[in-house]
Amino acid sequence: MPAVQLRHGIFMGPYHPLNENPTAALHRDLRLMEWLDEHGYDEAWIGEHHSGGYEIISSPEIFIAAAAERTKRLRFGTGVVSLSYHHPLNVANRIVQLDHQTRGRVMLGCGPGLLVGDASMLGIEPDAIRDRMGQSLNAILRLLRGEIVTETTDWYSLVNARTHLQPYTYPHPEVAVASAVSPSSARLAGMHDLGILCVAATDSGYDALGNNWRVACETAAQQGRTMDPSRIRVVGPIHIAETREKARENVRFGLEHYIKYFQALGPERWSVPAGKDPVDWINESGRGAIGTPDDAIALLDRLYRQLGEIGAFLHQANNWADWEQTKKSYELYTRFVMPHFAKSNLSRQASFDWTLSNRTEFSGKRQAAVDAAFAKHTAATGVDLRPAKTGAGSKPVSW
Repeated sequence: MPAVQLRHGIFMGPYHPLNENPTAALHRDLRLMEWLDEHGYDEAWIGEHHSGGYEIISSPEIFIAAAAERTKRLRFGTGVVSLSYHHPLNVANRIVQLDHQTRGRVMLGCGPGLLVGDASMLGIEPDAIRDRMGQSLNAILRLLRGEIVTETTDWYSLVNARTHLQPYTYPHPEVAVASAVSPSSARLAGMHDLGILCVAATDSGYDALGNNWRVACETAAQQGRTMDPSRIRVVGPIHIAETREKARENVRFGLEHYIKYFQALGPERWSVPAGKDPVDWINESGRGAIGTPDDAIALLDRLYRQLGEIGAFLHQANNWADWEQTKKSYELYTRFVMPHFAKSNLSRQASFDWTLSNRTEFSGKRQAAVDAAFAKHTAATGVDLRPAKTGAGSKPVSW
């Protein structure tokens, strides 16, 4: 049994098809945060994107500020802030402000920037973004620790820079780095004692999960630290329903749009073989789970086999199904998947099994107690109130 208690949440790009009202879609994303909060989810990570047309949140901080006002316990992470696009002092100040506004319910998720289109519009060469991320992350962590930072790089300058607010969270909000396939983010996590967001855990990054975690652990060991597996977060797409047939029917609503978007990002991504049903391809390849709660459990078990320990599973919010069926999927996950991994029903099952195994003995004792009560009444009043037996099939009174 894993030593780390699994948490549950979402990782939301989001993915909204091009034929949909974008204003309504953003407000529905906010309502989804309320739904998750109501149903016991732990975390929601919100993305930053500037091109591609589908992932239409350009400032996760603005979205989180609004969502935090609508929720009570859900924690929010930037999933992620693309550090190569921002001055590090601005990133640090924004996350500290959010830390205060949410009273400690915010986390800083960092990445170099996924979409080449975003970098292109900003005049940034893709081969520069990872180096920029490392430089920025180092500065941000120093600022969050309350240091005064002076440094100059080829893309930003800091001169006696400091945050004028101390973080609400001590010593500062949790920080995590996005990791897909390459080990660069894993090294940063090990070097700086950060969490890891495995954003491609069920597809292109599945085979790299174990290797990247090992890189993080080895790098941390060189710093005299041990990585905390509770801060591993794995991301995967799921849609579940009461039956597999219903789940398949539900995702016909938006799955084609989703696949088309990912293929637009790169022809090699989500390339469904010719003649293959996309639902079968997703399920058989392990890229996601479209089916029942049992299928979701099987997907998570596959991730456990690869990593050993997981801190949180994050649904990749995908809009494969319509709004009502999407909410139902999250609800079914709460009802049947969460308790499976929390072992919530072990005591209940043991209690039921014990009762069942002793039912003959308990039934006899219960009937004897009822008979004794009737006999006591008859002895005291001379009136026998026991129901008359009406035949061989009659049942004894036991209450």
